[in-house]
Amino acid sequence: MNWFQQNKFLGTFLIVFGLATLAAAFFVWNAKSSFDEAKARFDENATELNRLQRLTPFPSDANLKKMSAQAKDYAAELKKLREEMATHVLPATPMKPNEFQAHLRQVLISVAERARANKVKLPDQFFLGFDEFAAGLPDEKSAPELGRQLAQAELLVNTMIDARIDALTSFRRVPVADLAPSPPPAAGPKPPAATKPATQPLIERAVIDATFASTPSAARRVFNQIATINEQLYVMRTVHVLNEKDKGPPREGAGATTSATPPPANAALSFIVGNEHLQTAIRVEMLRFSL
Repeated sequence: MNWFQQNKFLGTFLIVFGLATLAAAFFVWNAKSSFDEAKARFDENATELNRLQRLTPFPSDANLKKMSAQAKDYAAELKKLREEMATHVLPATPMKPNEFQAHLRQVLISVAERARANKVKLPDQFFLGFDEFAAGLPDEKSAPELGRQLAQAELLVNTMIDARIDALTSFRRVPVADLAPSPPPAAGPKPPAATKPATQPLIERAVIDATFASTPSAARRVFNQIATINEQLYVMRTVHVLNEKDKGPPREGAGATTSATPPPANAALSFIVGNEHLQTAIRVEMLRFSL
């Protein structure tokens, strides 16, 4: 005790050092115990995993029944989905190349009469985007799909005409490589046929670029009617609207004071907006599903 009183600093240091050593030893022991437990669990799980990987799987009647039931449910849901999607895509009817060209002429006459009745101006040399087939026949394989696209384009342009637009300034079908007109036969040996991909995409699309002039109300009707068509699923991918008046109306009576005489009660109202005409360009995708 006398020594501690004579060397208080050294005694306090030794006591603190001893307590710290005991605490460090406790934490080391605790960490080693946790490490041993974790390592034991890891070794046990690794051993079980290796055992399971070496086992030969065998069928189970219960699992087979569950899998069969799930497969039947999936087939039923897929059938319902196919039936539902089929109601939103116009069918492709079998037709010959010359039948497609004759049908194209009939559709053009029908669309022209419809536009004349609704006072809608169509572009010159209007072929519903099928200009390349006006003088050339498609090949035998492409004719049914082209007939489907013709029906889709006819429904789309009739929807725009029924909305009472002023004029359809352009209507272009984006051509697909495998639906091009048949080239004339060339002399010499035929080139080898190109290999087609084994998988067919679930969703295929035909694209129409159209531009029309109309009032704002007619443009709204076009958008609403395209969105509510049930026979064919259309997707308006892009819409560009340009006002024919690029400047605002002039301010009338800018120098008049607030105490100016109000206009007479029977004076006609002059609307600032709502009487413009619009130039609208849309890109519409006509979808079909291969489920």
